[in-house]
Amino acid sequence: MAEGGFDFKKFLDETKATLVAPAEYFAVMPKEGGFGEPLVKAVIYSLIAGIIGFIFSFMHLSAFSGLFGSSVGIFLIINSLIFGIIGLFIGGAIILVISSICGGNTNYETNVRVTASLMAIYPVQALLSFLTGINIWIGQLVFLAIALYGLYMLYIAVTKSLEGKNETAKIISIVLAVIPTLMVLSSLLCMKAASNLQDNMMKKMPIENQEQLNKLQEQINKAIEESKKEEEEGDKE
Repeated sequence: MAEGGFDFKKFLDETKATLVAPAEYFAVMPKEGGFGEPLVKAVIYSLIAGIIGFIFSFMHLSAFSGLFGSSVGIFLIINSLIFGIIGLFIGGAIILVISSICGGNTNYETNVRVTASLMAIYPVQALLSFLTGINIWIGQLVFLAIALYGLYMLYIAVTKSLEGKNETAKIISIVLAVIPTLMVLSSLLCMKAASNLQDNMMKKMPIENQEQLNKLQEQINKAIEESKKEEEEGDKE
């Protein structure tokens, strides 16, 4: 960031370098300079993610929009900013602990700066979140891929910026990677089991009951579509 003002071009260059070439970026990342720069980064990343969530909610591509309507979008922006700012400083403390375990830098400011840079992945995750609404399997797998890449970035940051021990950082990253992997696999297996159970129940259900259930589902879908149309007309007014 430029002294006396915000250098947006440098911010974009740093964001691109963080996501595309994390090893190169974290090797030269400034470790000092105050909390202002990482705070600005966290606010921008969180605001972008919140706006993306708002747009998806308005376009009914968000899981929440189907339940609460597009008006929930403004709360997504506010919550994204709040959690982003809080997460910056809590994340700095968590990464400091990880760095300490790896024998790396334990300066809190440096760890907060690392956290702010890692938050560059936050808008990417928000941008691809619509895939869950299109296909839950694809959405979950993309979520897992982003989470694993984020952990890879963390490993690079700990070893390059914080100068932690490579082997220890690698072990911690692998252990942490197990958590989102198990979460995604368990959720997909549960959905598969639930789908199979529903199919088996439908097969055993009398034809008359199946027809009634299908008609009920059609009525529900029709009511949802009418509600969405009324909401869109209300937004236009």
